[in-house]
Amino acid sequence: MSNYDLELARKFFEAKMTFTTGVHELDYLVQRGGDFVVVDVRLPSDYAKGHVPGAINLPKGKWQTAKGLRKDAIHYLYCYNQTCHLAAEAAVEFTKAGYKVVEVEGGWAAWEVNGYRVEPAVNAA
Repeated sequence: MSNYDLELARKFFEAKMTFTTGVHELDYLVQRGGDFVVVDVRLPSDYAKGHVPGAINLPKGKWQTAKGLRKDAIHYLYCYNQTCHLAAEAAVEFTKAGYKVVEVEGGWAAWEVNGYRVEPAVNAA
């Protein structure tokens, strides 16, 4: 990498830290509580099997309803795993509509493998 651009790299990592987080950080936020919304963009059937405590289910096809989203909060979006792009797709749609979002890297798979608390769904979307 002879033409490595340090300034571009710095800007990339600053943006990455601003707009993504990991499951460890999300678990800390969920335990602490606060003014944010956790959004599970997986299928309702998968959400019903278990999800991050307090998460709302807003699968693709219902994003334009924005049900459960708030303009005054940060939304932590997760999907199935590290290679799933549903959370990123939702982030594009939600930011276009004026919602602040952060993508949770690793998604549900990382949440489960780390053994964090799981909440069963009361009402799937």
